[in-house]
Amino acid sequence: MNNLTAMKGIPVKKVERSKLQDIPESIPFGKYFTDHMLEADYENGEWKNVEIKPYQPLVMSPSAAVLHYGQSIFEGIKAYKDKNGNAYIYRPHDNFRRFNISAERIQMPAISEEIFIEGMAKLIELDKNWIPDREDHSLYIRPFMFATDEQIGVKPSDTYKFLILLSPTGPYYGAPMRIYVEEKYTRAAPGGVGYAKTAGNYASSLFATAEARRKGYDQVLWTDANEHKYAEEIGTMNVFFIIDGKGVTPDLSTGTILEGVTRDSAITLLKDMGVTVEEKRVNLDEVVEAYKAGKVTEIFGTGTAATISMIRELKYKDTVMTFNEDSWKIAPEIKRRMDAIKNGSAPDIHGWMYKI
Repeated sequence: MNNLTAMKGIPVKKVERSKLQDIPESIPFGKYFTDHMLEADYENGEWKNVEIKPYQPLVMSPSAAVLHYGQSIFEGIKAYKDKNGNAYIYRPHDNFRRFNISAERIQMPAISEEIFIEGMAKLIELDKNWIPDREDHSLYIRPFMFATDEQIGVKPSDTYKFLILLSPTGPYYGAPMRIYVEEKYTRAAPGGVGYAKTAGNYASSLFATAEARRKGYDQVLWTDANEHKYAEEIGTMNVFFIIDGKGVTPDLSTGTILEGVTRDSAITLLKDMGVTVEEKRVNLDEVVEAYKAGKVTEIFGTGTAATISMIRELKYKDTVMTFNEDSWKIAPEIKRRMDAIKNGSAPDIHGWMYKI
C-alpha cells in the first residue's frame, strides 16, 4: 500500500500532504486536528486492526450501541516540546490507569498498554511537528472508546472502537474565571459514575452550565447530591482553596469526583513548596466564614485542558467571594513550576515526562 510503513508492529499510512500549514496562528481549543489518528477494534474478545492512518470520518451504523445507550469513555492528555525540541507526554501512564478504571465501571474491555501508551507515542512521533512551541500551548491528546454493536438492547456491547486524536491548542481559559456554585442540579451521586470519565457525565452538565453562563458566569462548581453544600468539582476541573495558608481540596472518598492527574500534580507541587495540603469534604458554609475572616486568599482549578486556572469570583448563595489578581501567589507558583518541568527548564524529579 502507498505510504505504508510500520512502527513497532502498528501499520502506518501517512498523508500525502500535511494540513499543518493551514492552521492559523491563534489556535482555539479542540477545533483543529493533526494529520493522523490511531484506530483499533475490539471483536471476539480481543483488540485487533490496530493502525495509524490519516485523520478521517468514521462510518457507523445508526443502530450503533453508543448512540442509544451511551457506552463511551475518554481521556485528556497533553504533549509538549522542551527547549531543545524534544517531545514529551505528560504523565500518560496515569491516564492509562484511569482510562481502564472508567472502562471497568462502564462495562467495557480494558485497553492494553501497548496500544494506549506505545500507540500514542508513535502517533505523536509521526505528528510531532504539530506540537506548538509557544507559551501555554500544547498538543492535546484525546484517547476514547465507544460501543459499536449494531443492535438495540440494553446490555454491554460485544464490540468497541478505540481511537486517539491529536489537537494543537492554546489556553482553554483565557482569563481568570467567575464561578457559580450549583445548588439545584447534580453532576454525580455516591454509587454513580462521577469518578469515571464517561461522556454522559459531560452531557448531564450542559444545562446547568448554560444557566450559569446566562447569569454571567464561566462555569459551575458542583456540590454534593444530598445537601448541596459540599464542594465537588468545577466543570472541567478539580478545585483548590487556599485557606489560612493551606491547600484544601475535596477528597475522592465519595466516588463522585474525577481523580485528576493535574490535581495530583498540584498536590505534589504544593508539598514541594512546603504548603500543607488537606484532602477532605469541603463545606462551603465554612469556606464563606473563612473568607469573611480574611483567611481565603486564592481559589483555583486544575485540569488537563485548563492546567492551573485562577478564579476571580465565586458565588455561593448570597455571598460573592472576589479575589484580586495581584495578591495571588501560590497558584501562579504551582503553574510556574509545572510549566518549568514540562518545558525542560527544571528537572523532572517526579518522573512525569514520557519522552517520545
